[in-house]
Amino acid sequence: MRRSRNEVARWRMSRQVQRRRARWLEGQSRRYGRMHSFRHMISQQQRRSILFITQHH
Repeated sequence: MRRSRNEVARWRMSRQVQRRRARWLEGQSRRYGRMHSFRHMISQQQRRSILFITQHH
């Protein structure tokens, strides 16, 4: 099955766009995941310090 040149070009371009969008989404989610875990760690530390203070007084 032979495709015409512009059809192949259009297919390649769409594939490229999809890949770029996927990579961008991956980067966004990774960045958000890091922020989320960081925030979670901070809240855990605060909770632990509060527990620590209440236990020792």
